[in-house]
Amino acid sequence: MQRVDFDKFTIEDGLKLYEKDLFTIGKIANEIREKYHGRKTFFNINRHINPSNICKDVCKFCAFSAHRKNPNPYTLSIEECVEIAKEAHKKGAKEVHVVSAHNPEVGYDYYMNIVKEIKKELPDIHVKAFTAAEINFFSELSGKSYDEVLDDMIEAGVDSMPGGGAEIFDEEVRNRICKGKVSSENWLKIHELWHKRGKKSNATMLFGHIENRAHRIDHMLRLRRLQEKTGGFNAFIPLVYQTKNNYLNVREFLTGVEILKTVAISRIILDNIPHIKAYWPTFTLNLALVAQEYGADDIDGTIQKESIQSSAGAASKNGLDMEELIFQIKDAGFIPVERDSLYNELKVYK
Repeated sequence: MQRVDFDKFTIEDGLKLYEKDLFTIGKIANEIREKYHGRKTFFNINRHINPSNICKDVCKFCAFSAHRKNPNPYTLSIEECVEIAKEAHKKGAKEVHVVSAHNPEVGYDYYMNIVKEIKKELPDIHVKAFTAAEINFFSELSGKSYDEVLDDMIEAGVDSMPGGGAEIFDEEVRNRICKGKVSSENWLKIHELWHKRGKKSNATMLFGHIENRAHRIDHMLRLRRLQEKTGGFNAFIPLVYQTKNNYLNVREFLTGVEILKTVAISRIILDNIPHIKAYWPTFTLNLALVAQEYGADDIDGTIQKESIQSSAGAASKNGLDMEELIFQIKDAGFIPVERDSLYNELKVYK
């Protein structure tokens, strides 16, 4: 493949990639993947903790927050969050992934104290916590600046940031699907400030709803520019929109070809982000494994319990058994590699 000059790369250039057949762009993406990672497929042993589903925002794609389509509001106590983390740690989890709805009733300290108390009990566990959308909410809730919130997170014990809340950066689309949520400009600003503190984060893109291909390319190019500036993103995670129990009323699910093309194109455009994750709760495990041939090199982890995507129809509520995950990766022709949250290799299963 001729090296792409990304200084001159345009949205139109990205759209031309979509016009190529799947196997052509898949071959290009796989060459990049194998240059970086060979046949390794990464996973981790992790547990998702979602402290509350009560949210001030009503994002039209969301089936998790408590509203008419999910009339079961809950808020976990700090003690309950700690117990979940401890139980997960006993089962081998090395990471807890803490993401909540934007609940204004519990107060700013509630969120920080969840992390503090988990770290007090489990000082060695990696806490990946709070999306840029949550940080924007925390800032509004407390009157603190983004810098102050991020410093509080570090003091509490947050080790890295997840990539959620990015959705699609195009503001017209955001206005239709998640009006009132963090702006694309502020999402990028928050991650830049986090990276300047020497911390790592991930980046996501929700696709397959009302956006179009040009919106996806624009999203990837904005991430590429920030990564050139900071080098702080560990992984890019294209999230496949789940169709059930929300207000977008998208009837047609994306085809496998369109999903795999998007993965491949993300690997080509984001060759400065080390990892592309085919997040199995939104892909299905089978398609996530196929995506490993099209540029992806990670499928996330065991998760143990997942609430956000499963609320919208994903078959991920109870996570995956590690032995089954390892077997499936091997069966697909890849080398399973257990990683930590920052992609240090812990164990290679040959």
